[in-house]
Amino acid sequence: MRHPGALPLERWGRDLLGRVQAAADRSQAGRYAFEFLMFGLKQGWACLFGGLMLALLLGTHFWWPEAAPLARYDFLVIGAILIQAAMLAFRLESLDEARVILLFHVAGTVMELFKTAAGSWIYPEPSLLRIGELPLFSGFMYAAVGSYIARIWRIFEMRFTHYPPLWTTWLLAAAIYMNFFAHHWIWDFRWLLFAATFLLFWRTRFWFTPDRVRRWMPVPLGFFLVALFIWLAENIGTYSQAWLYPGQEDGWSPVSLAKLGSWFLLMIISVVLVSLVNRPEAERSSG
Repeated sequence: MRHPGALPLERWGRDLLGRVQAAADRSQAGRYAFEFLMFGLKQGWACLFGGLMLALLLGTHFWWPEAAPLARYDFLVIGAILIQAAMLAFRLESLDEARVILLFHVAGTVMELFKTAAGSWIYPEPSLLRIGELPLFSGFMYAAVGSYIARIWRIFEMRFTHYPPLWTTWLLAAAIYMNFFAHHWIWDFRWLLFAATFLLFWRTRFWFTPDRVRRWMPVPLGFFLVALFIWLAENIGTYSQAWLYPGQEDGWSPVSLAKLGSWFLLMIISVVLVSLVNRPEAERSSG
């Protein structure tokens, strides 16, 4: 099957997997196993930016020399820029996707500046490439989330049924972003935001193609599953001491499960930002 929207390296990968698929088609069990394999491979491919950033965090944590003339955080900034440049050069991301990822970077950096000033978390190591207490690599961690959402939208050929009016999602995303700041001074109204999310998206399904058959999942469940994986990645980030939450300064401990709620809400902002470039299209085959 041709995929006209795919980028060149992805088309090469699909051609290779097509040959594996032909072997799997010899049995029903083989077809299901291949579909599960494809789902995992596509997820991993969509996570390329984030996976490489996590590799940099762990690698520099274990092997960065103390006497290095370049600060670890500054190396992470340079590494993140090179990853982004390579993804554009090899056409693993389109220019439109890069623009929306830049929005993630800016929105994330602004929030990080506020949160670090408020003491929500700290970046314990020195560096030159920073704004105040904030090393510049931090914005790329949000860009990694944006990259994942933009790429998975294309790679899985995502379509929707019962997607709410766009203006309602924009208002919800704006309220969520505002609450990340406002809850430091007023009542944290995230529970109202959770309720508003389910009210808007409770009927919404996203359709995707792991292999050949179209599958669907409720959008709120998709938000939660992605938030869960981001929470796991955040545990890797704090284990590498790239940043630390209060209570982690004297020894690593798992990130609180309460953070899942924050990442769930961030997923809504993420999808809304990507929808500025990839407008949600209806799934025609769903009836």
